[in-house]
Amino acid sequence: MATKDTAAAAFLEDFRSMSRNGATPGGGVDRQAATVADGQNRNWFRGLVEGYGFDVRYDAVGNQFALLELVPGAPYIAVGSHLDSQPLGGKFDGAYGVLAGAHAAKAVAELAAGEHAPKFNLAVINWFNEEGCRFKPSMMGSSVFTGKISAEQVLETTDPHGVTVREALDAIGTIGDFSLDVASYVELHIEQGRSLDDAGIKIGLVESTWGANKYEFTVQGEQAHTGSTVIADRQDALFAASSMIVAARDVADMFTDDDGMVITSCGEISVFPNSPVVVASEVKLLIDVRATDEQRLADADAELFRRFAEVEERSKCEIVRGAEHIWGSKEYDRRGLELAASAADSLGLSKQVVRTLAGHDSTNMKDVVPTIMLFVPSVDGITHNEAEYTTDEDMVDGVRLLTEVLRRVTGGEFVEA
Repeated sequence: MATKDTAAAAFLEDFRSMSRNGATPGGGVDRQAATVADGQNRNWFRGLVEGYGFDVRYDAVGNQFALLELVPGAPYIAVGSHLDSQPLGGKFDGAYGVLAGAHAAKAVAELAAGEHAPKFNLAVINWFNEEGCRFKPSMMGSSVFTGKISAEQVLETTDPHGVTVREALDAIGTIGDFSLDVASYVELHIEQGRSLDDAGIKIGLVESTWGANKYEFTVQGEQAHTGSTVIADRQDALFAASSMIVAARDVADMFTDDDGMVITSCGEISVFPNSPVVVASEVKLLIDVRATDEQRLADADAELFRRFAEVEERSKCEIVRGAEHIWGSKEYDRRGLELAASAADSLGLSKQVVRTLAGHDSTNMKDVVPTIMLFVPSVDGITHNEAEYTTDEDMVDGVRLLTEVLRRVTGGEFVEA
């Protein structure tokens, strides 16, 4: 079995090698789902884990499974995250958790050859399109796996250029017909927030998710000349969309106080015809609202739509609500939280209980199987940015913890075989 130092060096070498795939000049990566860069990285990962003794399979929507059979016929414990990224994203988000899962699973397999007697097999999963930037919604692969949306719906989903998921996955050769039942799920991720970094804490034990309501809107106005059309005669879709964005920010301020917080955002907008001398006739945008408390989320959501009705009236445009992606504020398995806390203590790693503001594939998985979610620090909380950074020491400590958690889970300390 590898020593602690050689295992750490091997992980860091693999991480740096992986980070060259889709690398950007600013030190991040651009590996949007089912692009050439994502395909190259998926194939790189396949070659890596096959060299470590894993068997790799793909399901109908491109979820990638790296399998280690430790106990023939036994159920599987899944561990993983995602390899796809945002445009000009960070190289740690998602990808760290997949690679950490592979190294931790490999270490548990080596322990199984010695004193460890596992009761489960291991599956490392690279979930398809967690980020949701090329294809919507986000967390797409795990949504299909957990039965929240259908595979056929996903395969027919198109990107902004009209390419379907099916076509994109066929192009990179990572689509199959594999299926797998799992007994529990573990995910390790960078925090994507600053609480651990600010506190100097090594490990975040995730107790619950924030609730989130994500909406797609189309604002329909009327095309006109920006110079010759007087304000009173305009149905300016861009003015209406801009007012919606401002309204969303005002709602966040209104519902944030000492008792709780609401976060609202508009991360995507497209304007038609997008000409400097034309009043926009159509704008598409995505607005989301998030909160820890379900009632606060519901109240903020209601206020948001009340203000959107005012925008419609003032702008004389029509706001059409389209697809939505919603998840509630829910807790992770308490036994898993306690197991991870004990594992961190055994390794001398400081810890604190946290909530996740961002969505993760574990957000879906926790609704169907007992799930453990773990964080390592993000320096200054920077994420979805090329400057995203987690130290080598923190990454290695995360792999150490994940290995210990998987050792305990495969030994039957979390769920029964």
